[in-house]
Amino acid sequence: MSQYSRNERNANAGIVVGITPDVDYPTETSPYGVLAGMQLQRDLEANAYVLGGSNYAAPAQLIGDFLSNTASTSFGSVTPSYTPSVHLTNLATALPDFAITAIREAIPQFAKQIKGFDLADGLLTGVETRTSSPIRIKRDDVTLQSINTKGLYPCGEGAGYAGGILSAGVDGIRVAEMLSLSLAF
Repeated sequence: MSQYSRNERNANAGIVVGITPDVDYPTETSPYGVLAGMQLQRDLEANAYVLGGSNYAAPAQLIGDFLSNTASTSFGSVTPSYTPSVHLTNLATALPDFAITAIREAIPQFAKQIKGFDLADGLLTGVETRTSSPIRIKRDDVTLQSINTKGLYPCGEGAGYAGGILSAGVDGIRVAEMLSLSLAF
């Protein structure tokens, strides 16, 4: 978690793993239909709650232990800054296998670019379950209007068209410009 002052004792980074709806939570075969992505998010968060000790502590694991698939039992030189607290565990069950595999492959690659990224007693704290909305309100590629609801112009993170505050702002500007053009006619 980043505090607004950005002066915590630890660096904060995230590793994002792509999810493909058709493969990772196919809506056609899910009992949740179009809400299958939200159900996946709920399942991951519920599992993280249990892995954290069922008391709102976040599950965490030392990077070296994560890479060797060994549950962490004690902290190293990195003291966690997440509040309320963290609970050491094995994060291998925190996410789907494809995500764990991707993260295990990514950490050594990141370390080639960022010295210390793979510090054995560095701490992984998780899980963050989204970078944007798990639902995308479909819109026309040209008018940017909802294809299902006339007069609705979905945009930004909540509509599934951005992954952060900057891209959400840019998407909002783009939609506002399109809306102003459509009102001018």
